Amino acid sequence: MSWLTNFVRPKIRKLVQKTDVPENLWDKCPSCGQMIFHRELNQNQRVCPHCGHHMRIDVKTRLELLFDEGKYERAETPRVATDPLKFRDRKRYTERLKEAQAKTEEQDAIVVAFGTMAGAPAVVAAFNFDFMGGSMGMAVGEGLVAAANLAVERKAALVAVPASGGARMQEGILSLMQMPRTTIAVDQVKEAGLPFIVLLTDPTTGGVSASFAMLGDIQIAEPGAQIGFAGARVIEETIREKLPEGFQRAEYLLDHGIIDMVVPRKELREQMGRIISLLTKRDEAA
Repeated sequence: MSWLTNFVRPKIRKLVQKTDVPENLWDKCPSCGQMIFHRELNQNQRVCPHCGHHMRIDVKTRLELLFDEGKYERAETPRVATDPLKFRDRKRYTERLKEAQAKTEEQDAIVVAFGTMAGAPAVVAAFNFDFMGGSMGMAVGEGLVAAANLAVERKAALVAVPASGGARMQEGILSLMQMPRTTIAVDQVKEAGLPFIVLLTDPTTGGVSASFAMLGDIQIAEPGAQIGFAGARVIEETIREKLPEGFQRAEYLLDHGIIDMVVPRKELREQMGRIISLLTKRDEAA
């Protein structure tokens, strides 16, 4: 009996049992619907090899792709009041913050880092869309101000990489006040004769697009990125007209002169490094 139990039965089970396959080995392209092996997709910088659709990437991956050899120094951002309005909807604002911090391992929706792009020094202020939709509250405003100060201190270009649904409603008017604050911070960089470049990623909407995100010396966007203020449905209901196909997408904005360039993800580092070098040399010559 022990021979059957200890030897024969395990052999039979091993032959007939199903092999567990991890569910995260494949990703489906939201544009063309093709299934892509996750390693192939990551090697292609999360760009669909079939249709070229640029999928969203996390903030750490974004920084590694932008900086030379993926190396950079992170800068500390100022701490702010956690819940100044004692806001509560279905959950307390403090609970939402704790959940987002546990999910992303970040303090808020912006990361500031310093490094080089194709040899050109740059300070990058990158939004983390996974942190409450990249919404802009006081912490994000302070982060962008700190990034501007760091750029002036190190005489480097400032690169903003917004990915946001807009202002953070849980902070009310304090969130809206970050629009003029970030605009003033950008002006300080420009007054110092340093380039300010904006890389518009999917999505860039709301108060972010209504402030610093549209003030770049050069406006660059990833292919297919959604860029606008209000949502397309809201606009259609307001003007009672059907919007053109591709409205609020990067290519549409390029055709209508709103942005300067649409650059594929693989070419961003070299292209932005080249632009920073040209603008910096021009300033030095002047």
